[in-house]
Amino acid sequence: MCGITGYIGTEESKEILLRGLEKLEYRGYDSAGIAVGNKDGVHIYKEKGRVANLREAIDSDISAQIGIGHTRWATHGKPTRDNAHPHQSASKRFTLVHNGVIENYMMLKSNYLQDVHFQSDTDTEVIVQLLEKFTEQGMGTEEAFLKTLNLLDGSYAIALLDQESTDVIYVAKNKSPILIGVGNDFNVVASDAMAMIHVTDSYMELMDKEMVTVKKDSIIIKNLEGEKQDRATYKAEIHEGDIDKGIYPHFMLKEIDEQPLMIRKIIRSYQNENEQLSVKSDIISAMKEASRIYIIACGTSYHAGLVGKQFMESLADIPVEVHVASEFSYNMPLLSAKPLFLFISQSGETADSRTALVRVKEMGFTTITITNVPGSTLSREADYTMYLHAGPELAVASTKAYSAQLTVLAILADVASTSNGKSSGINLISELSIIANAMEVLCNSKTEIEKIATQYLSTTRNCFFIGRGIDYFVSLEGALKLKEISYIQAEGFAGGELKHGTIALIEEGTPVIALATQDKVNLSIRGNVKEVAARGANPCIISMEGLETDEDRFVLPKTHELLTPLISVITFQLLAYYAALHRGCDIDKPRNLAKSVTVE
Repeated sequence: MCGITGYIGTEESKEILLRGLEKLEYRGYDSAGIAVGNKDGVHIYKEKGRVANLREAIDSDISAQIGIGHTRWATHGKPTRDNAHPHQSASKRFTLVHNGVIENYMMLKSNYLQDVHFQSDTDTEVIVQLLEKFTEQGMGTEEAFLKTLNLLDGSYAIALLDQESTDVIYVAKNKSPILIGVGNDFNVVASDAMAMIHVTDSYMELMDKEMVTVKKDSIIIKNLEGEKQDRATYKAEIHEGDIDKGIYPHFMLKEIDEQPLMIRKIIRSYQNENEQLSVKSDIISAMKEASRIYIIACGTSYHAGLVGKQFMESLADIPVEVHVASEFSYNMPLLSAKPLFLFISQSGETADSRTALVRVKEMGFTTITITNVPGSTLSREADYTMYLHAGPELAVASTKAYSAQLTVLAILADVASTSNGKSSGINLISELSIIANAMEVLCNSKTEIEKIATQYLSTTRNCFFIGRGIDYFVSLEGALKLKEISYIQAEGFAGGELKHGTIALIEEGTPVIALATQDKVNLSIRGNVKEVAARGANPCIISMEGLETDEDRFVLPKTHELLTPLISVITFQLLAYYAALHRGCDIDKPRNLAKSVTVE
């Protein structure tokens, strides 16, 4: 969601901060701002909209070697210039940027700040006004900052400037991600290593409820009791070239095309010296001991979990439940005797999933995270982690991360099956290689898929996706992709369910995209297509080679029936892409959305 950058050193901070914010644009935001400090004080520039708007507003002659920056995704208060970060205290001594949500901000306002005039509608401004209030009572900046932090309930990643000490950035973290980047004669602050990879690849992770004083030549980490903490650095495995579009007009299209190579990379990453698929023995032991697996995820990762349930139950004979993370923590089901929890998150920072993770760990249960980001919060806090090896995904609408999640889930299920002394009945390495080849065929079918998008989706106001069995789960993801980036009202349904009420919405010409890749329900889904066609729908059948008929609009290359979601989803991703393209939408940064959802 929101993004933070910070720099202190010997170079001009302005351009470093702006480049960092531009690299965070993929996360989603509605306003941006920076604050830079020099001998004349702290200078703030902020604007509603894109970082490009902010660039135009900044004084080109300003010179400063310290600064902080922010992109905001609105939670408290509308997306306006006044609500944009950075925020300042009443005297303008303190300047602050913040990611997260302060849950008790109204109580803090009432108890401590009744005499303060607020410039914004945000919860964030409470932090900086509290800080000033405590310094007015005689506290030093660090003492006041620690006192303020100890009063906050909720999540925060904070970067703070003090106009009276322009050689330090104060940083704090609880539940929201933030890193310290280490350089020679400079240090940086970033909510994502990607933001500052152009200046350093060496980073320190921060833990919850820690405060840091960052100078150009020193970093001191303390807990909220004021005790110093030791912390080693790690190397961020990101290359600046990985986060460029290259020849592509959009990151989303680039990431769709990266999926065949990604599948091959995942296979290599999970092969042992005998070229057999392998997963850490502790993870497999945990699966063997479990009476039931609970998959917890959100959005696209939740849809991957639904397919993963099919993999686990079909290949490994382990019963699985799939739950929406935001509901699970507050509406937990009756658990089995020996549950195992599997958290799926592209970023590893998803706040809803982390809340659930913390809850089940408190109950003493074993947890596994599947994520794309080493060192992320969920990967650190779970008992075990499996990585996606998908590379950076910058388009807000997830494509290759979804396919990577399915691939890793299939590998996990296959290895668990083999370890139980039974054959999964599938040569997964061979079948995944076939999948990668089929993906290449689909990525080379863009012209045909664009024609379908133009025919069915260029002017429609709504659309339905239907499928049965595993195709139903892919239909949910197809509908999500379409609504995310084209703003078409789209819904995914189990094929037989549409007629139980929702068929009332079918009008003349309503697009209904039907997926038919499963032999056992092929005739059933085609019957459902007849039902909607009889009521005026404009059906588009996407089928699997071997199941096709003359009425089908597109035929997918033949692959193993259980693994068809890995290729059928590419068709849906491309349909969404071209629908959004022809409707003039902002494909990589759709309105109101964020890549990494770090607030509940």
